[in-house]
Amino acid sequence: MQAMKDYVVHIDNKKRVTLRGAAYQYYNVREYDNGCIMLEPRELVAPASISAKTLADMDRAIANFKAGTVSEEIDLSDF
Repeated sequence: MQAMKDYVVHIDNKKRVTLRGAAYQYYNVREYDNGCIMLEPRELVAPASISAKTLADMDRAIANFKAGTVSEEIDLSDF
């Protein structure tokens, strides 16, 4: 793979590096022991499915409901 850009950057006082003309706003960063840094572009989007943590919480809630571990009924007649 051929490099599209080749330039030198420096780290500022706050340990930041500036990317010139970056195509993405977010990057995943991997630092290696030999000093190499790998940047992979990331686009933040809403997930298309329910997360595993949420599904586990729902399973726990249903198990509690079936076991009778529930709060008292809420009176919604005023609404």
